[in-house]
Amino acid sequence: MLKVNGKDRMFTAGITVMDLLREMEYPAERVAVERNGDIVPKRCFSEVCLVDGDTIEVVSFVGGG
Repeated sequence: MLKVNGKDRMFTAGITVMDLLREMEYPAERVAVERNGDIVPKRCFSEVCLVDGDTIEVVSFVGGG
């Protein structure tokens, strides 16, 4: 079980940050991701595997003016 943006979420073992973003339909180029209190660099989204108990925060960037 992961906690994503404060909500429990079931996940597949071995899922990466990029996989999670795709599942949740977040555009990877427009979000910041924090895993257990640490920022995950965008270049690592496809490399960082999530494990049971991880806490993930996904923040979307929105334009405006």
